[in-house]
Amino acid sequence: MAEAKAKPKAKKKKIKRTVPKARVCIHAGENNTIVSFTDFEGNKLGGSSSGACGFKGTRKSTPYAAKIAAEAAVEAVAGFNIESVQVEVKGLGPGREQAIRGIQGGGLDLDAIIDRTPVPHGGCRKPGRRRV
Repeated sequence: MAEAKAKPKAKKKKIKRTVPKARVCIHAGENNTIVSFTDFEGNKLGGSSSGACGFKGTRKSTPYAAKIAAEAAVEAVAGFNIESVQVEVKGLGPGREQAIRGIQGGGLDLDAIIDRTPVPHGGCRKPGRRRV
């Protein structure tokens, strides 16, 4: 029987480009903080999260983990030569403020901080009162 040999896959050469201004989306959830860098067209440049930085369980939701995740995200996009960023924050999690400080600690200038937390207008029906 002849053995099927897998052809070596040709790797695509990644094009390095410079993005002077970028957008940082911080999703501060109850259990995790996700930091994503995008250009203004919405193409993702890089990112990180508390879980990706090695934090597990309840330690993912700490402000310290959010700061480490933001610093790791800044390192991930270091090749794009980003000078200034516009920060969009979504969610009310504990890592909200520290993630912004982590981006500043990475040496990036902040142009604006925008709060995109969704707020219900009326919203869903609340659960009924508990009867014991």
